[in-house]
Amino acid sequence: MKISEVNLMSLDTSSPISGAQDQRGTFVPRAQGEVDLSMFHRDGATHLSGLRQSGCMKCILPQVFRPDAEAVLVNTAGGVTGGDAIRVRARVGANSQLSMTTQAAERIYRTSDGTNGRIDTRIEVEAGARLNWLPQETILFDQSRLRRDLQFNLAADARLLLCETLVFGRAAMGEDLRQLYLDDRIRVMRDGRPVYLDGIRFEGDIGAQLARGAITNGAGALATLVFAAPDAEALLPHVRALLPDTAGASLRSPELLVLRAVAGDSLDLRRYMIPVLEKLSGQSLPAVWRL
Repeated sequence: MKISEVNLMSLDTSSPISGAQDQRGTFVPRAQGEVDLSMFHRDGATHLSGLRQSGCMKCILPQVFRPDAEAVLVNTAGGVTGGDAIRVRARVGANSQLSMTTQAAERIYRTSDGTNGRIDTRIEVEAGARLNWLPQETILFDQSRLRRDLQFNLAADARLLLCETLVFGRAAMGEDLRQLYLDDRIRVMRDGRPVYLDGIRFEGDIGAQLARGAITNGAGALATLVFAAPDAEALLPHVRALLPDTAGASLRSPELLVLRAVAGDSLDLRRYMIPVLEKLSGQSLPAVWRL
């Protein structure tokens, strides 16, 4: 994949690893990382206006040969564990079109001292702009702890497609989750008013909780999709036609479509979510989804 030349506002190459001592006095490494990205529209295309990256977080902008742009987030620490902190900030300027994704699935590893890993994301989508927020799966391992907060601030006529997928252990690897902590928040604001607020919290015996029919009925992968756009109502029948019995889509308003889906594992979930995402975005998914 050819990488476009970018104009970096600033680049911090300091070490991504800090640390603290646990209760036994053992040094415990901590990963810290931040990306701050801004895009603007000019001459019919979306361009980079600024990028700051530090610690374990990097951002790559592939050459896509289209009027829109792609940004790929990379966590060089290889995952998130207790005490790690990741911060993402982005501004999608007026009339810009941007798809943001991740290089690979984000792995949330076991914490050794009971502290939480943290991921904090704030994205501004300005007038006439469009954002496709399409990270690859977040995989939760046994004894992991994560607090994640995603907030999207939309202008009155901005468009947003977001999809977040949680995977509770890798079924193909025979992983058995017994205990974890997850506090996951998604907020979508339009003109300063909340249009979508969602919170998922798990703590304790995750296997017993997932087995409940009102949660996932034993499924190991869960996807949440939000589509905020003027044509959301018109696209609802097309989306429903692509879904199996383990997924459902509905309208919160004529301009807000919400979907929740579960599957036995992430591969099954991808098989029917990819056509849905391509239908709503009007284009192929970023290339990293297919590598």
